[in-house]
Amino acid sequence: MNKKKIFLLRHGETEWNEKGVFRGRSDIGLNDNGKRQASALGAALKDTGIERIYSSPLKRAYETAEIVGRSIGAPFEKDEGFQNIDLGVWQGMVKEEVKSKYPKMWEQWLYCPNKLKIPEGESVWAVQRRSVRRMLELLNDGPDIFAVVSHRTVLKVILGGLMGLKGNYFWKFRMDNCSINVLEHEDKRGFMLTKLNATSHLGTFVIENE
Repeated sequence: MNKKKIFLLRHGETEWNEKGVFRGRSDIGLNDNGKRQASALGAALKDTGIERIYSSPLKRAYETAEIVGRSIGAPFEKDEGFQNIDLGVWQGMVKEEVKSKYPKMWEQWLYCPNKLKIPEGESVWAVQRRSVRRMLELLNDGPDIFAVVSHRTVLKVILGGLMGLKGNYFWKFRMDNCSINVLEHEDKRGFMLTKLNATSHLGTFVIENE
């Protein structure tokens, strides 16, 4: 029986997480707390058997992957399949500014993000198509135990897509900075979620509700 274990890891905290700024594909690095979180994440993942780490190419994710990879002795690499959502005109905007300038789209973001298409940006479903496609490639050809370091939106839709969730599920679960989420896969039984948003290894982190 072919078995796989996948660790879905969100990157550490950034200054823009603290300030409530939409990041998207803006290339923001980790702040000091984010680096501490990534170190704690690495310590928590020792002895898990992770063979390789695939990371979004953005700094905040790749810095997290590098800190974790060096801590656990696993190679790490950038992977465009796990690039963050393109938030178009929202990128770099404070959430209160988005709420004021784009009230209808803000309502969609809060209550039905599956229907939202931000001008000059990417839809949630487009993110799911490309990221799940890449994940399935790794399931076929990648290591038996591997990790993906990416962004909240990407990791949520990967989890939803692989678990067969339908409709408006985006806000049904949380993924905080440097949280650990684990999926296991067997050929006949498919996917099973064994850990969701585990953060006991962290000290402090920013809780983002939207």
